[in-house]
Amino acid sequence: MIPLIVSGACGRTGKAVVLCACEAGGFEIKAALEAPGNPALGKTVSEALGASGCPTVIVSDKPQIDGKAVLVEFSSPEATMDHLKWAAENKLPVVIGTTALSAEQMKNVREAANKVPIVMASNMSVGMNLLFKLVEEAAKILGNDYDAEIFEIHHRFKKDSPSGSAKTLAERIAQARGADPKDVSICGRSGIVEERPSGEIGIHSMRAGDVVGEHTVVFATLGERLELTHRCHSRNTFALGALRAARFVYQKETGFYSMQDVLGIS
Repeated sequence: MIPLIVSGACGRTGKAVVLCACEAGGFEIKAALEAPGNPALGKTVSEALGASGCPTVIVSDKPQIDGKAVLVEFSSPEATMDHLKWAAENKLPVVIGTTALSAEQMKNVREAANKVPIVMASNMSVGMNLLFKLVEEAAKILGNDYDAEIFEIHHRFKKDSPSGSAKTLAERIAQARGADPKDVSICGRSGIVEERPSGEIGIHSMRAGDVVGEHTVVFATLGERLELTHRCHSRNTFALGALRAARFVYQKETGFYSMQDVLGIS
C-alpha cells in the first residue's frame, strides 16, 4: 500500500487522482490538501469528491506524516513550492504535475531533487509522453528542412498559455535540432511579417469549451506534411499516469525524473 498526499485534491486533475487511487487499489489517501477558503475544507474525501470509503478529511495545513508517503502536486506554483520545501524536510518522494513554474522555481525543484526523489512532467499522460519522444525523433530526422508548428487546445478555464505540454514539445524539437527553444519559438503571429525563417517553431493556443487537452505537431516542407496528434478524452489519463509515477518514485532515494524515465523511454 502506497500512502499518498494529494495537493489540489478538489481541482480537476487532483480529484481524478484521488478517485483513480481509490478505485485502483494499492494506494491510501493519507492526506488531501486544498487552498484556504475552499468550500470542501473539513469534509471527508467521500463527502466532497464521492470517493467511496475514504474518511480522510480535506485540510489546508500540511499534515503530520508518520513514515513514507508520496506527495502528488496538482496545484498552483506557489503552493507547490511551499509543499516541496516541506516534503524535502520530511524526506517525502514527490510527483509534480503543476505547470507554469518560473525558472527560479524550476531551479528550486532541481535542488530539492538532491534531497528527495521527484518525478516532474508537464503532462502525466502515457500517450503524451510517447508523443514527446516521437516528436524528438522526427525533428532529428527531418531537421530544419521541415517547418515545425504546434497547435494546442484546452478548456476555457485553463489559466496558462501556451500549455506546459506545448512548451515541452517545442523544447524537444529545438533541442533535437541543436537550438535553444527560447531563440526559435514564437507564440502566434499577427500582421504583415517577413517570410517564415528556417528553424522557427510556431506555437498556437486555443481555449474553448470543455476540451481536456489536444496537441498537434506539424512538420511541413514543400511537397508534404507530417502531423502527430494526441487527444486526451478524460482527466483520468493524467491521473493514472501520476499514479504510475508515484509507484516509480516511491522506490527511489533521490533524483530528478521525467515521465519518460517512469516509462523507460528516456
